[in-house]
Amino acid sequence: MALLADAGHNLSDVAGLLIAWGAATLARRRPSGRYTYGLRSSSILAALANAVLLLVAISVIAIEAIRRFAEPSPVAGTTVMIVAGIGILVNTATALLFMRGRKGDLNIRGAFLHMAADAAVSAGVVLADLAIVLTGRTWIDPVTSLVIVAVVAFGTWGLLRDSVNLSLQAAPSGLDPADIDAFLREQSGVTNVHDLHVWPLSTTETALTVHLLVPGGYPGDAFVAGLAQALEHRFAIHHATIQVETDAAVTCALEPSSVV
Repeated sequence: MALLADAGHNLSDVAGLLIAWGAATLARRRPSGRYTYGLRSSSILAALANAVLLLVAISVIAIEAIRRFAEPSPVAGTTVMIVAGIGILVNTATALLFMRGRKGDLNIRGAFLHMAADAAVSAGVVLADLAIVLTGRTWIDPVTSLVIVAVVAFGTWGLLRDSVNLSLQAAPSGLDPADIDAFLREQSGVTNVHDLHVWPLSTTETALTVHLLVPGGYPGDAFVAGLAQALEHRFAIHHATIQVETDAAVTCALEPSSVV
């Protein structure tokens, strides 16, 4: 059962990598027609789909593991250890493929950590099977399965939470809109900032829209372009739309914080 739990997890990983690959392919399509941002957000849908897929897999494994307590089954010791050992090699090799790019891309780093964890889980299956062979206690099998379920559920919860937040267009993790607001207010000539929105275009790209009040007059295109570059450099915001307002007497309909 522990081996099936590990296999189910690895199968969901393969499906997850295929889904992520498909989303990455779609994200490269140029904007056209109704899809004015292209299909970049498909990577967010892929993350959500992967989280749901993992939840379904571990639910099935947990139900079967609990049933095994009442109906224990013999374990093919040598076979289980060999197959789990192969799992260690495959997962370790896959993790090494992601090692080089893990520092520059959050998705690659997540994949690296996921595959490294899978290798550790496969090692746990080998140790559990060895314990069963030495002691003859078959209850170790479903217990190990439930431990694997708990480990996967812990990682899946983070993926589910983050993908739901991105689907709801929440500001990406680690990016505080208050910090961006303060940065914009520090710019020369800016006296007020409103209608600030930050949301993900994809799992790796972020967009921003904002209104700046500059009573001294329009500061010029160079100011706007420079500010967009500064936002990209400091906050990794790839698509910034900045609207400059120069007359404080004219009330902007989008200025109230309750208005979207």
